[in-house]
Amino acid sequence: MSVAPTSTRPRHPEKQKNPDNPVLRKPKWIRVKAPNSAAYAETRKLMRDKKLATVCEEASCPNIGECWSNKHATVMILGEICTRACAFCNVTTGKPTGVDAMEPENTGIVAREMGARHMVITSVDRDDLPDGGAEQFAKSILKVRELSPTTTVEVLTPDFRGKEGALETVINAGPDVFNHNLETVPRIYRAIRPGADYNHSLSILKRAKEIDPHVFTKSGIMVGLGETSSEVFAVMDDMRKANIDFMTIGQYLAPTPKHAAIERFVTPDEFDEYKRVGMQKGFLLVSSTPLTRSSYHADADFAQLKAARDAGLD
Repeated sequence: MSVAPTSTRPRHPEKQKNPDNPVLRKPKWIRVKAPNSAAYAETRKLMRDKKLATVCEEASCPNIGECWSNKHATVMILGEICTRACAFCNVTTGKPTGVDAMEPENTGIVAREMGARHMVITSVDRDDLPDGGAEQFAKSILKVRELSPTTTVEVLTPDFRGKEGALETVINAGPDVFNHNLETVPRIYRAIRPGADYNHSLSILKRAKEIDPHVFTKSGIMVGLGETSSEVFAVMDDMRKANIDFMTIGQYLAPTPKHAAIERFVTPDEFDEYKRVGMQKGFLLVSSTPLTRSSYHADADFAQLKAARDAGLD
């Protein structure tokens, strides 16, 4: 089948700029340098040569300069067009066509050529596919294992919208980390993550651990969307009930004025407090900083997760 082409449709055409929500000026703790290193250019060239998309680019991640300079990138499989239109996301929404049969092979090659210690694989939502893209995830995991045996593998999957057997397909391929983001608190779910369900996402994470008790489970939320600290603490409790090992908390940054507005910038001290409370609640690891994203420092985080688990077994 052919590669899903880049959409020519406008991103989120239904979203209109809200004059009541002016763009907030970024505080000093959220600003990053523009990418310009030689290693960044090499990583970008490798992705282009292998015709791979990255969520780093598609989601306008602020950490792309740092991560790519350190030869760490998050591959986004199943094309560049998403079947959903979440209010926070900058990935193109539209009607995808086809799946690139070479994606898994090229993902494995990229892991090998980058000398990646840890590879993160994510995807767009593909509600048009019978399995939601689960088989492509499994093939990509197995190819990384084959072509770069020392690389550990983390997947960040969609919710598969209840497609029977999809989660089992991914977990049975043996990822080291299974990540599925809750993204926000239940009260504002419908506005921020339309088409998804908070409790269903929690159940996916709980079920992943039931299928493979040894897989690390991980989930994250964005803050600055109008949530309260008590709501964040309640999400932590829900995650722990679902046996989630690792939580990420980062500042939401609106990709464009047409996306959900930033209600406020959460301070570094508040992020520190979220981490403190989260660790008290029993997570193996909590990454909570303004610039935290799902795969930011994922290689170092995996090493910490493993050390924390090993220490608990002693």
